[in-house]
Amino acid sequence: MGLIFGGAVVVVVGIAAHLLWPTGDAGADSQNLKKSSIKQPEPEPFPLLSEPWRKMSWGDKESDLQYVQNYTPLNKRIKHLRVLLFGPVGSGKSSFINSVSSSVRGRITQPAAASSTTSDHSFTTTYQTHDIRRGTSDSFYQLVFNDIMGLEEGTGRGVRAEDIKLAMMGHVKEGYKFNPVSPLSAGDPDYKPSPSPDDQVHVLVCILSANAVEVKVLEKMRLIREAARDLGIPQMAMITHIDEACEETEKDLRNVYKSKHLKKNMKDFRAVVGIPLNYIFPVKNYSEEIDIVDDVDSLILSALRRMIDFGDDFIGKMDSSHHKYQKDGWMDWFQWFDYRILITLLLGFVILIRMRMR
Repeated sequence: MGLIFGGAVVVVVGIAAHLLWPTGDAGADSQNLKKSSIKQPEPEPFPLLSEPWRKMSWGDKESDLQYVQNYTPLNKRIKHLRVLLFGPVGSGKSSFINSVSSSVRGRITQPAAASSTTSDHSFTTTYQTHDIRRGTSDSFYQLVFNDIMGLEEGTGRGVRAEDIKLAMMGHVKEGYKFNPVSPLSAGDPDYKPSPSPDDQVHVLVCILSANAVEVKVLEKMRLIREAARDLGIPQMAMITHIDEACEETEKDLRNVYKSKHLKKNMKDFRAVVGIPLNYIFPVKNYSEEIDIVDDVDSLILSALRRMIDFGDDFIGKMDSSHHKYQKDGWMDWFQWFDYRILITLLLGFVILIRMRMR
């Protein structure tokens, strides 16, 4: 009995010591228990489709590059096809212009100042036209890009939809500094009363980030898209930051059209923004590379070729008498003409009265 009682005392003391001073294994078990109570998201077992849902000619960028190099506007009155980029702050508008320039010139270039920092405010504040130089020569492609201030949530912030509509019609002068509080008006020095067909926009391109959880400027985008629709301007969308949004695409850019995540993103953007899926193109902007990469170029040049096609179709219609630009152009001309006639008549009337008073 004594031995049993003594053994029981030892067991009780041992249990107490274990509870008061747990060993390392017990502490680890406690931590593991805490971790197991937190539900961890399970990775998707098959993040890639077995086959790409859109055909892409990888390794054949020269065909699209040659197409861009040989492009001449269908309408001989127009020297350049003009592409206007718009989108939320930080979506990569300026970086896309730099990436296009790099792809067609065969080296990393930076015609547009871009910011790599995350900010709620637009880095671009003025209306800027960017020509794309041909290699190292003094000649340029017959294609220009216009960069503008980014869209921001709320009133009195970011570029105004009214200013973008004026830019589409060619009324905004180069270097105009956007005012988030007040739009450009006909009496301002930066207002161009009689824009030429070259001044007017031929393709409107929305730039969106694949990393965007939600698009917070939908109302402004709707107004801009409706204005472009009324003017008959074709519209496209570029989805940027695809490598950051999808790990499989970051590993291999050729997975872009196999990625279930990116396909869902593009469908979501289609539903939210309203641009058809075959007018939406995923691209990767040059950001950390110091040399060009063929697969990056392939995506950019493929999108650029469609941009030229859509824009040139529109340019071909600009001479028709029922075209919206034609009506607005004649209206602006008549306003300009009537204004000068009125001033001339008033001056003549004043001179006539003075002559009679003498």
